[in-house]
Amino acid sequence: MRKRLFILAILFSNIAFGQNIIVGPGGDFPNLAAAESTMDPGDTVYVLDAIYEDGTQFLTINGMPNAPIVIKAMNQHQAIFQGGTESIHLVDCSYIIIDGFVIQGQSGNGMNIDDGGDYTTPTHHITIQNCIFQDMAANGNNDLLKLSGLNDFTIQQNEFLRGGPGGSGVDMVGCHRGVIQDNTFDDSGVTGIQAKGGTQFILIRRNYFTNLIQRALNLGGSTGLQFFRPPLTNPIVDAFEAADLMVYSNIFVRNWAPIAFVGSVRVKVFNNTFYNPQNWVIRILQETTEPGFLACADNEFRNNIVYLDDDLREVNIGPNTNPESFIFSNNLWYNAMDAGNWLPDLPVTDVDQLITNPLLVDPENGDFTLQENSPAIGSGLMLVEPETDYLASAYANPPSIGAYEGAVSTSNFEELFNDKLRVYPNPTNGLINISAELAMVEIAVFDLDGRLVYNKKSQNGLIDISYLDAGIYILQIGIGDEVFNRKVVLR
Repeated sequence: MRKRLFILAILFSNIAFGQNIIVGPGGDFPNLAAAESTMDPGDTVYVLDAIYEDGTQFLTINGMPNAPIVIKAMNQHQAIFQGGTESIHLVDCSYIIIDGFVIQGQSGNGMNIDDGGDYTTPTHHITIQNCIFQDMAANGNNDLLKLSGLNDFTIQQNEFLRGGPGGSGVDMVGCHRGVIQDNTFDDSGVTGIQAKGGTQFILIRRNYFTNLIQRALNLGGSTGLQFFRPPLTNPIVDAFEAADLMVYSNIFVRNWAPIAFVGSVRVKVFNNTFYNPQNWVIRILQETTEPGFLACADNEFRNNIVYLDDDLREVNIGPNTNPESFIFSNNLWYNAMDAGNWLPDLPVTDVDQLITNPLLVDPENGDFTLQENSPAIGSGLMLVEPETDYLASAYANPPSIGAYEGAVSTSNFEELFNDKLRVYPNPTNGLINISAELAMVEIAVFDLDGRLVYNKKSQNGLIDISYLDAGIYILQIGIGDEVFNRKVVLR
């Protein structure tokens, strides 16, 4: 009996019993800064519906691995941090989840997360999700989300809109082991995501980038030597702005230059779809040239669709780089303005490339899925990663080229689904077409917390989920005793 009680004591010691803290008008505290001293591991801080103009909320708080501190809008996107220099500024924090806010109109950075300038105590295990960052009130190098010295983090299901004309949607300096996934970047600054200052091991997947006026992804950059994390050695040896970045299953639409490799090494850009870049597809640059820095080299560009509607220069190569070390393979290139003898001008041979129309379903209206006879289907190189496409569906073996897998599933039910029932467009602004040659089907939509947000029976027609918040939902279709789930992206 004593041994059993001891085991139970261990189990209960690992369970977090947190309190609920209410912040806002009529709550326990007027704002987050006032509540900071009461926040303990396992607590959930609910922020009431209101517009908060209290200025920067500096927080130094720490949860635990099994008991994060959750700071959450009581109702998604109804708690709005407006104006001031910044909204929330996390310093030397760990195990924090921030969920569901609107961050708008700041003059410094929308939100700032850093290590307090001391890399020996990096901020770590931070999740930012379901937030809207928008409308920077600044004209310089001001970012919607600024990250410095942050490790082991997740940025997911957010929108980054109308950033500053000199800043980025997400700017990373010396960040490591992060995941940036399922976000939208629309006019979020000169850059959607920037990774520099020694940033390493970042996964960038299933994001949507559009209307970026310089570089949708700045994979590297230019950083003052004192800001690198970890600090540079003396003398500097084998340093880089960015390394070991993974760019998988993203969609790029009408950006000035979708991809810029800038002082970066060992970067993998696989299975993305690039539609109508405006000036270049790829830039290969070296902006940090001090002795001891590696040249931009050893990067890979594979299994991507590049659809052009102009005879632009495909690759811009700057000095002090090593473009001959790059690997290009299994990419599909198409120029709608010159579909005859056109070939892309690349620094190395694109092994097993295709020069043909990828047959996208309706790209002008935002549907970048593949028609059933697309030459991209089954033409990709089988790689260890990515495992899933833009909709988080598994890639076939061999995979399709581009951000969407186009192969029909081999399961009997999924064959029936694909043959008899069409669901489009996806992503959607809210209206989803259901085109069926089947009996009545049961349609349900769930959010990522498993809550039912839509339910009806239908055979043909439209369902309208435009009243829901932008984000990712699970569309569940029942036919008889079978149930099919599909991820739906609501913009």
